[in-house]
Amino acid sequence: MLRCALLGLMLHVGHSQAHETDPTPQGIADHCALIKDSVEQAGFADQVSVSCENGFAYLSSSSYPDHELMTGIVGSNEQVPIPAVGYSAPVPLQATPGSTPKTRDAALAIAVNGVPIFDYTGGGEMSEQDLHHHQTQHDTLLTEQLDACGGHAGRGDDYHYHMAPGCMMEAMENAGDAAIIGWAFDGFPLFGNNNPDGTKMDEQALDVCNGQTDETFGYRYHTSDEAPYIIQCLMGNVPDFDRLPRIAPLRPAEGSEPMQAGRPPAGGVDDLVFTQFDSGSRSLDYSYQGEAYYIRYKPSDSPACYELETRTVTNNGVVKTGVYCR
Repeated sequence: MLRCALLGLMLHVGHSQAHETDPTPQGIADHCALIKDSVEQAGFADQVSVSCENGFAYLSSSSYPDHELMTGIVGSNEQVPIPAVGYSAPVPLQATPGSTPKTRDAALAIAVNGVPIFDYTGGGEMSEQDLHHHQTQHDTLLTEQLDACGGHAGRGDDYHYHMAPGCMMEAMENAGDAAIIGWAFDGFPLFGNNNPDGTKMDEQALDVCNGQTDETFGYRYHTSDEAPYIIQCLMGNVPDFDRLPRIAPLRPAEGSEPMQAGRPPAGGVDDLVFTQFDSGSRSLDYSYQGEAYYIRYKPSDSPACYELETRTVTNNGVVKTGVYCR
């Protein structure tokens, strides 16, 4: 089995021991095959392509999942999910443990359906000290910023997860405790709430990054019912950490005004529903203090560009239109 081929040398990580993955060409090829298998066996090969080169597996996708989005959010930031272009998440094929947890105000991992995974907060990058304390004021779950699937749209109008991607996990063809649900940008896998063998997870065994040592991979991350809910930092070494990808905000086409970043309406919104039409058009509708607001878009004639019409609290209810591109 591929998983058995990934045994490595024992290295020190904090107060625990961990393997590093096999650095030989065969070991790297096996790790590449394992990452591809995790996507294929989950049933997402039509949404995510995996290519391996120069020591990385690149998981490429639109970052736009095939499940319900956004509906039910109260703490809206008045952003809407729009497919990305050219998003490619790099996962090292040789995972090696590090000694210092690394934080980032952006994706730390990629789910097997191609959706980026952030930490649980929405208040900017956490310091190493912040990792040891529940940031309740920035907790995206407690502040009702997340939909029923554990995600929302960020400043880049990009959909991503901040906690266990429940809708994705339910839809996986290989759903179960042994299924890998994502890969961190240090090369280690992410599992659900239980151990891969089906036994109950002792959340006290998880370290500050929500991970623990693993006999096969050397280390693994988990989701959890309690904060931090999902991976909140990277425990392994990450080549070119500062160059990890981000999904950039939409840019205005010629003749359109730059969009103002959405600001969360105080107290939250009501009755938020995101409707997706077969034509490719989308509509985010909600109310605030008795007034109706919306963000609507449809594909334009130019590739990766969209015609937007918005009436938002951020813009004081003024209807704005324009064409915006990835």
